[in-house]
Amino acid sequence: MADMTRKSGSIHIIGGGLAGSEAAWQVAQAGAKAVLYEMRPATMTPAHTSADLAELVCSNSFRSDDFEYNAVGLLHEEMRRANSLIMRAADHSALPAGGALAVDRQEFSGFVGHALKAHENIQVVQKEFKELPPADFGQVIIATGPLTSEPLARAIQELTGEESLAFFDAIAPIIHADSIDMDIVWAQSRYDKAGPSGTGADYLNCPLNEEQYENFIDALLASESHQFHEWENVPYFDGCLPIEEMAARGRQTLRFGPMKPVGLTNPNDPDNPPHAVVQLRQDNSLGTLWNMVGFQTKMKYRSQAGIFRLIPGLQNAEFARLGGLHHNVFLNSPKILARDLKLRDAPHLRFAGQMTGVEGYVESAAIGLLAGKMAAADLLGAACPPPPPTTAHGALLDHITGGHLTDETANLRSFQPMNINFGLFPDIEVKKPGGTGRWRKSDRKKLKKKAISNRALKDFEGWLQHNE
Repeated sequence: MADMTRKSGSIHIIGGGLAGSEAAWQVAQAGAKAVLYEMRPATMTPAHTSADLAELVCSNSFRSDDFEYNAVGLLHEEMRRANSLIMRAADHSALPAGGALAVDRQEFSGFVGHALKAHENIQVVQKEFKELPPADFGQVIIATGPLTSEPLARAIQELTGEESLAFFDAIAPIIHADSIDMDIVWAQSRYDKAGPSGTGADYLNCPLNEEQYENFIDALLASESHQFHEWENVPYFDGCLPIEEMAARGRQTLRFGPMKPVGLTNPNDPDNPPHAVVQLRQDNSLGTLWNMVGFQTKMKYRSQAGIFRLIPGLQNAEFARLGGLHHNVFLNSPKILARDLKLRDAPHLRFAGQMTGVEGYVESAAIGLLAGKMAAADLLGAACPPPPPTTAHGALLDHITGGHLTDETANLRSFQPMNINFGLFPDIEVKKPGGTGRWRKSDRKKLKKKAISNRALKDFEGWLQHNE
C-alpha cells in the first residue's frame, strides 16, 4: 500500500476507537483515502488492555435494538442503513441479551480491525500525536475519545482557549460463569423479552430478600472507595453512576435502578417475589464470562469481591475483572464546533466521538460516521449537509453543536454529555386510533415513539439518497 501519511489528499483520523474506526470506513467507502492513527500499544490508556481497534472498554452492550420504540435502537437502524462498519461488526458478533444488542468483545474488535486493514483506501499507522497535526496534513478528524493523551489534550485546549470538563466513567465487574451458583440464580429476560440472537432467557438473575438487600446497602455505604485528588473532584454522568453513589442518594435508589425486581419471576420461589435483583449479562460467545448489569463502581479492589459476594448466587464468585474508573474529557462543543463538526477557529480540524459530548458506544460511532461522510464530501468536492434534526443522527448533532445552548455566552458546565433519547427529537402530533374516547398516557407515549421513529427513518433515507 502506498504511504498516505504525508498527503493532504488523504483524510487523517487520529484515534482508533469506535468513532475513528467508523470515520475511516465512511471516508474509504466514499472513495477517498484515509489514514487512521492509533497510539496503542506503544502508549496505553488507563482503561484499554490491548492494541485492538474499536476495543470496548466498559460494557459489551450496545443497549436496545428496538428501532420502533427505543431511540438507541433507532440509531442502530439508521447506522445500518448508512453501511456502518461498527453496526456490521456488532451484528456479526452478537450475543443473546434479551432486547439488547450485546457483542463478544474480541470478535467485535477483530472484525473491525480486519475490515479496516484490508480496505485499499485505508492505511493504519501506529503513532501518538503529542501536538496537533501540521497544516500540510490537510483535513484531520480528531477522535481520540474521553481518554485523549495529556499532551494532545493540552494542545487542543491551547488552540480552543476552552477548559475541558472532566468526569469519570465507572466500569462494571465481569464474573467467571463456573463460579456462579446456578441453584440460586435463574435465566430470564425482563418480561421474557427476546431481542436479537436472544431467547427471552438471556440474563442470569440473582434474587435478594429485604434483609439481604439492606445488608448489601450497608456494605456499599461502608465501602472504601477511590479518593479523588482535588483536581479530580468533578461530576459524574448520571447515566453511568457508580452503584455506591446511587446508594448514597437513598437506600431504595438501587431498587428503582439496576436492581429493580420487575418483570421477573423466580422459579425457585415463585410465591415470594424478590425484593431486589442483580442481573448478569453474557459477555463473550462461549458464555464463560458474565458482567454485572449497571454495576459500575469506584470501590477499591480490596473492597469489591467481598461486597459482591454478599449477593445470593455470587457467594463464591470469581472475578475476571473488577470494577474501575477511567478519566474522561469532552469539549464545550456548542461553543467551538460548527454544524459540520469543524472547529470554528481551525476549520481543517473536525472532531468526532465521545469527546464531542455524546455518551455511549453507538452515539460515539454515529458522530464518527457523520464526520467521515462530511470530510470525504469536502475532499471530493461534493456537498454533505447535516442530517435533518428529525433523525437520530441529526438530533445528536443538534445537541452537541448548539441545540443545548440558548445563550452563546453559556459556560461549559451547562453542557453535559448525552445519550440519544426521544427528548432530543422535534415533537410530533399523534391522534388516538379509532377517534374519540379515553386514551391511556402509556398508549399515547408508545404511539408517539413509533411515529418519531417512522419519521426519522423516512427522513434519514432521504438524506442518504441526497448524499449518494
